[in-house]
Amino acid sequence: MAAGEGELKTVLLAPEAELYVQELKTFPVKHIGSPKWMSQHEFVEKLNMQAVLCASSHTDEFVKDFLITLEKIPVLIHELIALELWKAKVFPKIIAAEGFNPQSTLPLYFTLFHEASLIGLLDTVLYHKDSCEAAEDNILDLLDYCHRKITHLIASQETGIVNDEEKTGTKGCDACSLEDLKAQENEITFAAAVKAVSIFSYITDHIKSISLSALTRILNTYDMPVVLTNLVESPPWVRRNKNGQLEKFIDSKWRIVNESDRMQLSKTEGQVWLALFHLLMNEDCQQKYEINDYKKSQILKLRGYLNEILLDQIPSLVDLQRYLEHLAIMEPPATKRDIILEQVPEVRDNLIKQNTGQWLKIADYQRKNYFTPSDSDVRKQAQAWAATYNLDALEELISEPPKCANCGKPATKRCSRCQNEWYCKRECQVKNWSKHKGICNLLAQSS
Repeated sequence: MAAGEGELKTVLLAPEAELYVQELKTFPVKHIGSPKWMSQHEFVEKLNMQAVLCASSHTDEFVKDFLITLEKIPVLIHELIALELWKAKVFPKIIAAEGFNPQSTLPLYFTLFHEASLIGLLDTVLYHKDSCEAAEDNILDLLDYCHRKITHLIASQETGIVNDEEKTGTKGCDACSLEDLKAQENEITFAAAVKAVSIFSYITDHIKSISLSALTRILNTYDMPVVLTNLVESPPWVRRNKNGQLEKFIDSKWRIVNESDRMQLSKTEGQVWLALFHLLMNEDCQQKYEINDYKKSQILKLRGYLNEILLDQIPSLVDLQRYLEHLAIMEPPATKRDIILEQVPEVRDNLIKQNTGQWLKIADYQRKNYFTPSDSDVRKQAQAWAATYNLDALEELISEPPKCANCGKPATKRCSRCQNEWYCKRECQVKNWSKHKGICNLLAQSS
């Protein structure tokens, strides 16, 4: 709903948000994409939008409070990992099925997009220490997820997949073909991986409140100081477009950056440095991190990036610079290896055990029952989508002029049919129509 003139627009009032949070539950992988699951997707997306509105306006963050009080943060983590597993094990089998050519791939798109909704909500609430503590043992599963996503970023960067403009171009959510759907899956996966960097940074900011098992896993199982150093060396969120212009992935979009501003840190770049600062400078981390000659050589590469421009933006990194200079002339310090009973992540392993040997059956069941919609199903889903994405409320989040969907320049004109897409001029609207047509028709029919 929207508030009156002069008041902050809202997606949900506090009582509505509490009811939505109460209804959150875990689903078996087989039921991903079902009508009840889709309803929960709408709940999560509305909670996500409201949480961002509260955080950006510095008002009462009641969504976060309800998630903690009602013990639903572990539910969000479970659902995030379940969807990640579905994308790896089930989704490829659905779209590869012989003769599968649905009249609309909108249900599949919403299912894929659920990862963005879940990780977006977690990214907003895990900024706070009490939210990290409320994750309880599931923080291990979330750390596992973040590590997988970050290493995927690095691997994709090395193969040239991540920042290929042609492969990660924005096509909107009309999902008019399976080929487009695969491209959109790549976009969602990349955006989720960048959010995983943000979440990991928040966890390191609250490093004193996590368990010893989680700390050991971060430092010695994942070796995150070296992993993050790789991100500093080869940032996947920086690229050159086909016109040679510098672009950075900022606020879930590729944005052109002036050459004069290229040294200005984006939020994600800053979070990588802050995470490194916490992992290398925290006393508990220094005692637990099992550093050797190889790790030392990798971490010392950071010295080349700690220039005056960076230190002006994050002054606390001066201490990290001193630490690295000291490390360079010292032998790797010995670490005290305590005997501990280590906890291990359980959510993903349990889901795999429950569904091993069933992936193809699940794919066939979902393809027939959830992802081959009729005309009426598509219309109902479009109506639900239009109701979920409160455009008036979303405009509260825009701190700069809307960008043209075609060329990325500041836009002042909006699609008159769906009111959902922005353009800078008529020519751009015409060029983008083939991409926008599908979702525009659905939204126009549902309004």
